[in-house]
Amino acid sequence: MTDTPPGPRPTNDNRPLDADLRLADDVLMGLRFYSRLPTGTRPHVRPNLSRIALALPFTSLVIAAGPAAVLLGLEWLAVPHFFAATLAVAFMVIGTGAMAEDALADAADGLFGGHTIEDRLAIMKDSRHGTFGVCAIVLLLGLRITAIGSVGNPLAAAGIWLAASLMARSGALWLTIALPPARSGGAAASAGQVTRQAFGIGAVFVVVLSFVLAGFAVSVAGLILAYGLCALVVWGWIALCRRMIGGQTGDLIGALQALLEIAALSAFMVFV
Repeated sequence: MTDTPPGPRPTNDNRPLDADLRLADDVLMGLRFYSRLPTGTRPHVRPNLSRIALALPFTSLVIAAGPAAVLLGLEWLAVPHFFAATLAVAFMVIGTGAMAEDALADAADGLFGGHTIEDRLAIMKDSRHGTFGVCAIVLLLGLRITAIGSVGNPLAAAGIWLAASLMARSGALWLTIALPPARSGGAAASAGQVTRQAFGIGAVFVVVLSFVLAGFAVSVAGLILAYGLCALVVWGWIALCRRMIGGQTGDLIGALQALLEIAALSAFMVFV
């Protein structure tokens, strides 16, 4: 048996979170896990999904702040809405290393291109993308750009995009609670399972921040519709992953993030 590595103990069970965890450290861990943004020279620690989940709404704000600023700046320069939205989305893709886009493509190829669980897992692990994967990326980018670019008020466009982004990234982690890892390796499995306590605290932050960011643009009714639609997508994705894979992987979590972002934006489009 090997010794436990130094650093915070894993929280992949139902034990309460350590009281001495600092929000700034958890945000930093989340930035290193979810983005390619510079995070200084502090030593890296093993990712812990429970710690990440607790602070993830704030991490998501940091990740999306740059692209949102690009959108607002271009709109202030009177650049056409859809052109500004396209450049802003490009900055988001660069900042995240296309993490969700790549995961959605891998999941689409694996789920719809394999005939057995082993085949699907092998396809998802392959770095190459097939027809399903390419189509999934194109549709994701097209829907995201259309949703953001169709909003005439730049502040409203930035607000609903920020809200959808943090709702999606945090909501996708429920998959680690609902399903066991489908394989022993991989980034998601090594980072552990999110505890219900950590997810619940993060969800409270999501509700508060999404209301501040998008409430003025879509009202409470729009936010409630977005929460409901996202919950429906999570339920359906869990059922699909359970039937097709028997568990969850990092690609399936990232794919759910992409789907939840589109679900939230779709709901916002009804009220904006």
